[in-house]
Formats: sequence, C-alpha cells, structure tokens
Amino acid sequence: MADEVFDIVVIGGGINGAGIAADAAGRGLRVLLAEAEDLGGATSSASSKLIHGGLRYLEQYAFRLVREALAEREVLLAKAPHIVWPLQFILPRVEGMRPAPVLRAGLFVYDHLSQRRTIGRSHSVDLHQLPAGQPLKANLTKGYSYWDCWVDDARLVVLNAIAARDHGATVLTRTPVTELSVSGDFWKITLGGAGGSRRVNARAVVNAAGPWVEAVAGMTKGPMQIAAPHLRLVKGSHIVVPRIAGANTAYIFQNTDGRVVFALPFERAFTLIGTTDQPFAGDPRTVAVTPADRSYLLDVANRFFVNQLTTADIVWDFAGVRPLDDDGNDNPSSVSRDYRLDLLADGSPPLLHVIGGKITTYRRLAEAALVKLEPYFPSMGRAWTGSAPLPGGDVGARGFDTWFEGMTTRYAGIDRGYLEILARRYGTRLEHLIGDAQSISDFGTLIAAGLTEREIKFLKSDEWAVVADDIIWRRTKAGLHVSPEHRPKLLGQVQSVLDSHGL
Repeated sequence: MADEVFDIVVIGGGINGAGIAADAAGRGLRVLLAEAEDLGGATSSASSKLIHGGLRYLEQYAFRLVREALAEREVLLAKAPHIVWPLQFILPRVEGMRPAPVLRAGLFVYDHLSQRRTIGRSHSVDLHQLPAGQPLKANLTKGYSYWDCWVDDARLVVLNAIAARDHGATVLTRTPVTELSVSGDFWKITLGGAGGSRRVNARAVVNAAGPWVEAVAGMTKGPMQIAAPHLRLVKGSHIVVPRIAGANTAYIFQNTDGRVVFALPFERAFTLIGTTDQPFAGDPRTVAVTPADRSYLLDVANRFFVNQLTTADIVWDFAGVRPLDDDGNDNPSSVSRDYRLDLLADGSPPLLHVIGGKITTYRRLAEAALVKLEPYFPSMGRAWTGSAPLPGGDVGARGFDTWFEGMTTRYAGIDRGYLEILARRYGTRLEHLIGDAQSISDFGTLIAAGLTEREIKFLKSDEWAVVADDIIWRRTKAGLHVSPEHRPKLLGQVQSVLDSHGL
C-alpha cells in the first residue's frame, strides 16, 4: 500500500504547531499534526496563562514584538472570549527600583503602541484607597493600574487543534516522529506510537517541537541532514496557593534582582505566583519545580503581601521549559521572546524550523510560517485566522456574558455556577457536551471536583484525552480542586471512566 501523502506534516502539538496546522488546513492544504504525547503537554500548558504585550520587554527595546503582542490581545479576545478575558494588573512602586518616571513612560508607550478597542488604559493609583491595595503591605502606597488578558493556555492549544480538524487536518497524539528522510520531492516521515510504526509522505515539514526542535532536526537522514538550530532552554516555575485574601486582581511585583513576578487570580479560589527564569539543561520531560524555585517565589510574594506564605501553603506547582532563540545574552530573563523561522530547502522539499515565540503571538507566527511556505504551495488560500472565531468562540456580537445569560435560560435545570464553569471551558461547544441533559443528574456519575462521566467521555471523543492527566491538569484543572492526598484517587477514577468508553 502506498504511503499517505500530505502537503504539510507539522511535528509538535504545542501552541505553535497547533496554530500552524489550523492556519494551513484552513487555507486548503492537506495537513497532518503529529504530537509525541498530549496536545499542549509541555511548554504550552506551563505558562503564566497570560495574553500580554510584555511590559518588561520594553526595557529590551523589543518594540516590534510588544506592538505585535498588544495587537494580538484584541484579536484573541474576539476569537476566544470564553477562554480569554481582560485582567487588571496592579504595579506597586518600590523605592530603589525602577523610578516612577520610567514606569510611567513605559506604561504610556504600552498604552499607545497598538490600538486599544476593549482593553483599558493605565493610570496612577493610590494603593491605600484602592480595594486591590488592601492585600499589600502598608509601606506600598503608590502604584499603577494597567490591563492585559488572561488565557487558559492548554485549552487554547486544544481549540487550535479542533480548528485544524474542522478544516480537514489529521491530528495524531501519542504519535512520535522517529525518522525523517528525503526521497525525490517528498519527505518520508516515520511515525511511532502504540499501534506500531507507519510512514507518510509530505511535500513540506514544519518542525514545531518546542524544546525538542534540535532533536527533531537531528533525525533527518540523507541529503537534508543539517546542523540543528541552537536553542536556549530556560525554565519557568510557578506555585499555586489558596486565594490570598482580597487579591482578586492581578499584581506585577518588581524583585530586587531586577526581574518581575506575577501574582494572578486563578481558578476561582487560588493565586498563581510566577515565574522564574533559570537556565535548563537535560531532558525537558524531567523539568520540575525545585525547593529553591519555591523559596524564590515565596520570598517575592512575602515582600509585598500582608499575608505571609510558607511552603505549607503551596497546593500545586508546575514548571516548563521555554525554547528560546539563543541570542547570546548571559541573562536568561533578557533572552528574546521573539520567534525565528528557519526555512531549509536548497532544491529539496522544504523543512521549516520554528524557534522561540510566545503564546500571545502564536497566530502571527503561524501566518509568518505560511508566508515562508507559500512559494511551494502557490494555490493555498489567503490568511483567515485574524477574524475567524476559534471553536466555541462564536458567542455573537454582544459578547460572552450576554450569550451565557441565554444559556442559563435554556438550561435552567443546571446549576448556574456549574454551567458557567462549563461555558468557560467550551463556549458554544457547550451544547455538544450537554446534549439532551436537563440536570446534573443526566451527566452520569459525578466523579469529583465537578467532573462527570459525560464530560470525561466528551473529552475523550472530541478532545484527544487519553489518560487522566490530560483531563485533570490540561483539559480542566479539576486536580487543583481536590487535596493533594486525594489526587491519586481522582486520577484512578478518571482513568477508569476513560478506559470504560472505547471509541
């Protein structure tokens, strides 16, 4: 039997790979997305969960990157209002740190680098007169308010994979690429996985493997065997604590080492604190939060909050490896967060390496990748993702809140709080999940933390969930809503439901 032929095979199911696959499929190309483990299973689900311009990048004069990212805030708010929403930030002034004129000038530039349609502007605040100032220590009297956006990062990846599938792409998880070679006008790609190996052909390959870009490049055989692109791997760690009293908005803290650390409202009842910037070497799959990481983040938080935290307050932590473009900078915090696209062809079928990037600009990165590949696919369609909602994002011109009120009437028999949780996860796809259910009792067995048999089955059939971790930490954050000692039981219960529903 002849090997299946695709226009493009995208390697890597993080945000960049999923975004490129969706964009390419929507332009009429035949696309395969191959992910070695779970969608968004590494860097793309270990971010600070922000769609932001990157206020601190202005200190590096990265104006193009900041301008592009600020513009994307508005685009993503419109594309996925169920998982992206505005978030107010409080930046306290600290004596001996960045002077007030520097902060005000930076915020002025931040306000004006890109057009704002729905995002508020920055202004000075008296922290003693502001409710958001009450959780802060009394010596912090002045500061600034500005706006960026929150995002459910792991769900953003899944929605792009669904968009790719909706446009005809083949999406394979738990399917590592094990070999790349050139034969005539095609790439020969060997795919592994539980079902055994198979080969496919592709007219072009996109290497969007994130921290594994170098490893994938090293698989190439024959005339296209080339020097792998060099990455700078930087570890970012986060800790989660119960919601700090009164901290219902976001904070950005200046640390004594010149870095900034966020404290963000998270999952209705928690505060997310991060991130670190540490050089990383070794297998990215082994990345973990260390005691030193926890101490660093706790020390920063305790310099600002009245409520003093200890390691006993940490209910969850996570770390990820950022695959950055190595620009030779000695300071990991100063390494550019911009992306680079390396196209290799030289008379052979093209291979595109995707290096760096950030969640906020993934869509623009995908467009740039398709521009690079356009000479090889002159009949591909035009760019389309700028105005098209992501799956579930088509809530109408009046916005998420108005749409949701309509859902509460339609599903009056389902508890409003629970319905809102589902609406934030699925947007208009909520109707596919609920189906003919009239009350929570119609969702099958209630597992824990709001997870039901119906939702688990839906995540398996519609969102590539295979193991319990896929569900409790990426498709949802149900694991956070049970105590650490009860998480093994939750994992077992969810896996049992997954295993019982063959598809």
